Amino acid sequence: MLRGLSALPRRVSGVRAAALVPAAALFFAAPVGFAGPPKVDATAVFVQNGSNGEVLFRHRERARVPIASITKLMTVLVALERTSLTDLVTVPASATLAGGSTINLRPGEQLTVRDLVEAALIQSANDAAGALAAHVGGGSQGRFVSLMNERARQLGLTDTRFVRPDGLDVPGHVSSARDVTRLARIAMQQPVVRQIVRRRSDTIAGGRTLHTWNDLLASFPGVLGVKTGHTAAAGWSQVAAARGPGFTIYATLLGGPSRSERNEDLAGLLTWALARYRPVALVTAGRVYARTETAYGRAPVPLVATRPLVRVVRVDRSLRERVIAQAFVALPVTRGQRLGEIRIYEGSRLLGSRPLVAARSASRPGVGGRVAWYTEEVLERMGGWIG
Repeated sequence: MLRGLSALPRRVSGVRAAALVPAAALFFAAPVGFAGPPKVDATAVFVQNGSNGEVLFRHRERARVPIASITKLMTVLVALERTSLTDLVTVPASATLAGGSTINLRPGEQLTVRDLVEAALIQSANDAAGALAAHVGGGSQGRFVSLMNERARQLGLTDTRFVRPDGLDVPGHVSSARDVTRLARIAMQQPVVRQIVRRRSDTIAGGRTLHTWNDLLASFPGVLGVKTGHTAAAGWSQVAAARGPGFTIYATLLGGPSRSERNEDLAGLLTWALARYRPVALVTAGRVYARTETAYGRAPVPLVATRPLVRVVRVDRSLRERVIAQAFVALPVTRGQRLGEIRIYEGSRLLGSRPLVAARSASRPGVGGRVAWYTEEVLERMGGWIG
């Protein structure tokens, strides 16, 4: 396990630059034998670090396939961007005709946008999605779907086309594992979405109790949401997010053969992806990283970092440390005086840097001290000539 740079093997090499000490390039070797991603049974898969965008695993991630109720992430996103959570929605009769998962809305009933959003995200209620669509679309589901597709284009979801706000099977209603992951990441930027998708149950207007279809919320520690989906055409699908120490992993699985296999495969993908990263102390405050020469026989001045540097890094990649410091500094030197810098790289990517400062002061000797030093130097050289 990668616990810190000091725990890893190092190889030192030096490169001299003008007015600089040899730049120490310390290489930290990646552990060997890391297993690849677990085998999964799905039509398409996409796993990504949501904190830096790094793609960890992909399988047919651009395949355009049905996504079922994962659609509701876009339904909710468009609704939130165009309405207020406190707006009252009058349920149209058309919304109550939806099949599949519903909360049994009644024509003419009034609920807030918040209640309908919760129903759409937690219980994946198709009638709630239809009511939101009618409200935002001015009574027209088609107009709302056009807004969904317009937003998809704006977000760069080039594999996506919506036909319904609920995701029920209909020809041409498709997306991809890559697009679904991006949609989930964007939707999770909405505070209300983040709050709702991690709930296993809730109660809304009419005494309705909502229950989630996201089994991972109860079985996988650190899961934050996001949305499940299932129809005959889409299979068992889900995009999930799980929090690690300082980063978030998104895993999308589309077209799983069963609910249990989808859950097991997603849990395996999340476990594998979370294990790719660790927070590591790249720079330690107070540690001596270099020494700078001074004049008049004074001892070299140690250079230390004043602040630590901690970053989340891939444990299967090597890191490189580069120290740049002045080869010589004139006296006097003041404690805390900046005389160099330490930089940490992952490949060619700079992970971070910290200034290096003098750990102690060094005074310039007085006239007598300087004369004594020069005299000693001259005598030593004369002795060498005579010898």
